[in-house]
Amino acid sequence: MERERSFHWAWVILATCFISLFINYSVRLGYSVVLPEMIRTLNFSRTAGGSIYNAYLFSYIALTPLTGYLTDRFGARRVITSCSLILGIGVLLMGTVHNLWMACLFYALAGLGATGMWAPIITVVQRWFSLNRRGLALGILSTGYGLGFATMGVAFPWIVHHFTWRYAWYFLGAGALVMTLINGLLLRSDPKESGYLPWGQKNGSSRSRETDVAPSAKDIPLSMVFKNIRFWLIGLSYFSIAYSLYGITTFMVDYAKYQIRLPLEKASLLATVHGVSQVVGVLTILPLSDYLGRKRTIIISNSFITACLIGILFTGNSWGIFFILVGFMALFYGATFPLYGACAGDYFPKDVMGTVIGAWTPMYGLGAILVHWVTGILRDTTGVYDYAFIINAGMAAIGIFLMCLVKKIEVD
Repeated sequence: MERERSFHWAWVILATCFISLFINYSVRLGYSVVLPEMIRTLNFSRTAGGSIYNAYLFSYIALTPLTGYLTDRFGARRVITSCSLILGIGVLLMGTVHNLWMACLFYALAGLGATGMWAPIITVVQRWFSLNRRGLALGILSTGYGLGFATMGVAFPWIVHHFTWRYAWYFLGAGALVMTLINGLLLRSDPKESGYLPWGQKNGSSRSRETDVAPSAKDIPLSMVFKNIRFWLIGLSYFSIAYSLYGITTFMVDYAKYQIRLPLEKASLLATVHGVSQVVGVLTILPLSDYLGRKRTIIISNSFITACLIGILFTGNSWGIFFILVGFMALFYGATFPLYGACAGDYFPKDVMGTVIGAWTPMYGLGAILVHWVTGILRDTTGVYDYAFIINAGMAAIGIFLMCLVKKIEVD
C-alpha cells in the first residue's frame, strides 16, 4: 500500500538528483573555463588539453554500460553514492596536477564518477514517477545541466580571478563530496521498497494513457535485451541525432565568426541563446511527451531539428535568421537526451532500465566523437562548413526514419 502522506518522497528523489546533475555538468563546463589558465601555467599545448578531456570522455563512454547494469543489479542509491565519491575525489585531485599524465589520470577518474550521474539518475527518477508523469520529472531534472552551464560560466572566472584555477576544482570536488553524503541519506532505489507507488500512479494501476507501455520483466528477460530490434533502432536513432546536434553546436560560434563574419562578441552570444532555449525546451517538450508519447515526440523533435539544420544552410550572411534557427533548434536539443532515456522506461522492463540506458550511451558518445572528426576534416579541407552541415541534416533525417520503424507495444 502507498503511504498516506501529503508529500511524496519522489520529489526528494528528484531534488537530490537535480543537484547531483547540476554539479556533474558544472564539472564538465569547468574544464572548458579553467583550461586556458591551466595550460598557461602548466605549459600544456592545446593538443594536450584536448587529450585530458578525451581521457574523461573515454572513461565515461566505456564504463557507463557497466554502471547502468550495476544500477539494475544493486540499486541506484549505491551506484550514485559511490560515483559521487569517485567524482569528488577525481575533481579534487585535478586541483593538484603538475603534469599531463596526472591530469589525464585524474580527469579519467572524474569521468568514471560521472558514469553514475546520468544513466542511474534518470533510471531512478523514472522509477519514482508513473509512466505519464516521467516527461514532467525529466523536464525538471534536465534543467540541471543547463543551469550548471550558465551558473559556472559566471562563477568560475570569479574564482580564478580571486584565487587560482586550482580552487575551481577544489570547490567543485567539495560539492561532489557533500552530495555523496546527501545521496546516501536521501536516495531510495525503488518506491515499492519504501512503501510508495510511483508518483502519479493512482489506485495501484500501472496502466497509462501512453500507448507505448513497457512489458513486464518476464516478457523481455535481460539476456534478450540486445536481441530486441527496438533496442537497436532507438539506439541508432540516438547515435544519428547526437551526430547532427553536436556537429552544429560545437562549431556554431566558429562558423558565425569565420564564415558569416560576425564579431566575436556577437558570435559568442549564440552560446547564451542556446543555453536559455535549452531550459525552455526541457520544461515544455518533455512534459508534452507524457501526452503525445515518447516516440511521436521524438519524431516531431527530430523533424524540427532537421528543418533548422537545412535552414542554416540557406541563411547566407543573415545572422538574425541564424540566431533564430539556433535558438529554435536548442529548444529540442535540451529535450533530446532525456527523451531517448525515457524510451528505456517505455519500451523495456524497469528491472533492466539502467542497463538499456547505459548501453545506449556509447552510441550517443560515438556520434558526438565522430562528428567532431568529420566536421573538422571537412572544414579544414574545403574552408567552409557547408558540406559538414549537409551531413548533419542527413543524419537528423536518418534519426527520424529509424524512430518511425519502432513498433508500438501492444497492451492487452
